[in-house]
Amino acid sequence: MARLHIFGGDPARNSSDAVAVIGLGRFGASLALELMAGGTEVLGIDPVESVVQDLNGKLTHVVRADATGEEVLRQLGVAEYGRVVVAIGSHLEASILTTSLLLRFGVKDIWAKAVSEAHGTILQQLGVPHVVFPERDMGRRVAHLVRGSMQDYVDLEAGYALIKTRPPSSLIGKSLGQADVRKAHGVTIVARHPDGGEWEDATPSTVLASGDLVLVTGRKRRVEAFAALT
Repeated sequence: MARLHIFGGDPARNSSDAVAVIGLGRFGASLALELMAGGTEVLGIDPVESVVQDLNGKLTHVVRADATGEEVLRQLGVAEYGRVVVAIGSHLEASILTTSLLLRFGVKDIWAKAVSEAHGTILQQLGVPHVVFPERDMGRRVAHLVRGSMQDYVDLEAGYALIKTRPPSSLIGKSLGQADVRKAHGVTIVARHPDGGEWEDATPSTVLASGDLVLVTGRKRRVEAFAALT
């Protein structure tokens, strides 16, 4: 039986609604801590003692272990977790081996980090339902923020994006119904944040004011063109 260094008690208990994060580098640790902040229980697994010690007390359970071993994953009850994130990036073989074991165990909701297109292709061919590219996606997001007047940018599926931006001056003082933004610009304003206020759903009667922020969704080229009007 594999010898494990476990902090936080038995990780196999009450695991159906929790998330297991395998690999606690910058991405994995950040993800795990954010999940904890949102009230989700987290099992963190990493082979590096110093990493595990640093996160002791910050995650529900944290274990020093090599997740490429089938016996290790069985001992930890990882297959019982509703969602598992494979955040291993620097060691492709470990990422692929760990993911393959999870698939063999029948884990359905797997999120795996890919560090290259080739890595991502292999994970997709294995049957991983969610492959993420943190570095690539962050680079794309920052590029949009740098070259445009957007304050935030989220790349959605099928060529769509969601942005946070200021409304163009041509819309100030007009209701969204009157402006007919969808017809004029091919985008949809879904929410408004008045200066000094809080986010609220946008409706046809919503009147935009100077200092507002808006959330806009639509095809990428359309939302980029809309943001360029500000």
